[in-house]
Amino acid sequence: MVDEQPQANPEILIKLVTTKMPYGKYKDSLLCDLPMSYLEWFARKGFPKGGLGISLQTIYENGVVVPAALEEGEALVVG
Repeated sequence: MVDEQPQANPEILIKLVTTKMPYGKYKDSLLCDLPMSYLEWFARKGFPKGGLGISLQTIYENGVVVPAALEEGEALVVG
């Protein structure tokens, strides 16, 4: 029996690399660009409720790396 790895949902991944932090010290920074120390702070104090908190916690627990091509402005092709 082969263990199958769960497949990442492309829509969630796109959201994680395109959503900006709406407030605080890192306002307008992409969630995927937030420093680990900031995510660790949320992990200690509690992630915000709702979608933002879920996104931050997902990045904290799984890490999200933005491919260099995206950083250079190329389109992300999913599918």
